[in-house]
Amino acid sequence: MHIAWGPFLLALLVIVVVPGPDFVLVTRNAATGARWGWLAAAGSTCGLLVHATAATLGLSALVVAVPAALLVVKAIGVAYLAWMGFQILRKAGAAATEGPGAVEVPASGRAVFLRGLLTDVLNPKVMLTFLTLLPQAMDPAADPMTQAALLSAVAVSGFAAWWLIVVPSVRWLAALLADPRRRKVFERCCGGALLAMATSIAVA
Repeated sequence: MHIAWGPFLLALLVIVVVPGPDFVLVTRNAATGARWGWLAAAGSTCGLLVHATAATLGLSALVVAVPAALLVVKAIGVAYLAWMGFQILRKAGAAATEGPGAVEVPASGRAVFLRGLLTDVLNPKVMLTFLTLLPQAMDPAADPMTQAALLSAVAVSGFAAWWLIVVPSVRWLAALLADPRRRKVFERCCGGALLAMATSIAVA
């Protein structure tokens, strides 16, 4: 089995480090507290596992083969990202009227985890990443199921390793955001980034 590990790992590295909706969600929660950042990262990783499993079993390929199904997935993903973006912007505006040092604490760990999960599950770009990246590295002469499972596991592990770097690195950001004015700017950047991502998916 001759998997093209070099090109695959290089492409994976680029995909992992380029910020996406999951990066915005994880850093925003980690800036509130490390626990929330880890929960968001765990949810995001589980979302990747869903796509990895679907790609391995061929379910994602089936969705792409049926244009109407892909359109539904895309519409749901865009709506969810846009909703999160508007929610963050609304809360950023409300936080501006609160006292110094006021930081919004998430309602529950379960809510943070589910947001991380849904952010990746409902992101069609994640699904298409698995469908386009994995086949290019696979050996046509070897068992496709085994290769898909192995490459998917490496991809998910790559993202998980990235969160191990990102979440602890956000601690300094938490101190910086103790100032409500800086917090407001940060929240607006996060909300705006999610809306921009939703727009880019919608017009792609």
